[in-house]
Amino acid sequence: MASSFNSGGRRKHLPPGLRPYPVIGNLLHKSLAKLAKIHGPIMNLRLGVRLSFNLVTTVVVSSPSTAKAILKEHDSLFCDRKHHEFSLVWLPVSTLWRSYRKMCNMHIFNRQKLDASQDLRHKKIKDLLTYVEENCRAGKAIDFGQAAFNTSINLLPNTIFSIDLVHPNERKFKDTVWGMMEEAGKPNLSDHFPLLKKLDLQGTRHRNTLYAGEMFEVL
Repeated sequence: MASSFNSGGRRKHLPPGLRPYPVIGNLLHKSLAKLAKIHGPIMNLRLGVRLSFNLVTTVVVSSPSTAKAILKEHDSLFCDRKHHEFSLVWLPVSTLWRSYRKMCNMHIFNRQKLDASQDLRHKKIKDLLTYVEENCRAGKAIDFGQAAFNTSINLLPNTIFSIDLVHPNERKFKDTVWGMMEEAGKPNLSDHFPLLKKLDLQGTRHRNTLYAGEMFEVL
């Protein structure tokens, strides 16, 4: 578990950690597990530099028990996401996020709504079984991961809009989602050096723009 912030004058309260190099901080170190054996289950690293040329402080917790205790007592400090202004998934904990969560709980995910859509879930499972049976009779190979993924994807738009989003054997949507997940998980220099963001040196913004276009096309 890791959380990044600009420590400012709070450095004296930080856990022990590695001495950073100028400008690049501790970016060259690849194994947090090895560093944890030296500096303990809680350590601080300096990853990248902000526009103010202050190194970004990252506190790393590598002990499961310690991480559990921290998340239990200070969960709101570690669950923030600042990548999108309107998304329920990526919004930081705020009044807007609480409003979105309340709407979802009231109108989509409450027990009465889920009970009311039980027949729909049964129908989607039957559709999946029918698809498998038809392919078996025709002697065609089945990508069960793809079929299960598409069945799961179709549950939500059917709950909200009463339509399927994808066909059981369609790959484009899954490939798009998978591509977006891979891009989100890749280390990006722009996250550590905002000055480089406009240059898009790794092509991340370009690829995400293509994936977003494909997603809107499907929708």
